[in-house]
Amino acid sequence: MWWFQQGLSFLPSALVIWTAAAFIFSYIIAITLHHVDPALPYISDTGTLPPEKCLFGAMLNIAAVLCIATIYVRYKQVHALNPEENRIIRINKAGLVLGLLSCFGLSIVANFQKTDFFPVHICGAVLTFGMGSLYMLVQTILSYQMQPKIHGKQVFWIRLLLVIWCGVSAFSMLTSSSLLHSGNYGKDVDQKLHWNPEDKGYVLHMITTAAEWSLSFSFFGFFLTYIRDFQQNCISQPPFQLRIA
Repeated sequence: MWWFQQGLSFLPSALVIWTAAAFIFSYIIAITLHHVDPALPYISDTGTLPPEKCLFGAMLNIAAVLCIATIYVRYKQVHALNPEENRIIRINKAGLVLGLLSCFGLSIVANFQKTDFFPVHICGAVLTFGMGSLYMLVQTILSYQMQPKIHGKQVFWIRLLLVIWCGVSAFSMLTSSSLLHSGNYGKDVDQKLHWNPEDKGYVLHMITTAAEWSLSFSFFGFFLTYIRDFQQNCISQPPFQLRIA
């Protein structure tokens, strides 16, 4: 049996692979058609103009569905392994809500391009990255609460490092983006798809986009840590002899 055939480990694997493919394919098309610059465009910029925006939107909508499934399975798994731990149950429910809000934001980003509906697009990005970062933090807290009985310490430390990575990336992105939009760098900063090194705010733009890509990679890494957990199919027949009522 292959590793992805064990339990439900295909879910986080499919989520990461599919979302990464959405970014890569739209990036290649946008670069080929000269719609964006090759050097670190915003992720959503690679899905702003047709035809790549059609592919970007469709693939991210499917990614949102995969993310909902992954988050829900994780929620049920934690509940099954801790049926009488009220504190963990409350934290787990909070994680579910945060995760679903992040998925909703991802769908908004997929369907509302920044050049057409900038305020809506930004709200979706805030939900995706903001609620997603909080979701990662909550899951890391749960990993700490469940060690060493259920989780090994290494799982907690890996997730903690990924959360720190996520936090540093988010802080860098927010800081540089705020400086970029509050400074005197032109009125078209929000809609601009092409940047030259001579442009005002170019350095802040590059820091912002690099931080956005870094933040996305931290999300990918975090969901990949679910693979081992999902190999233990606690929903149907857990190795810990627990069942969901």
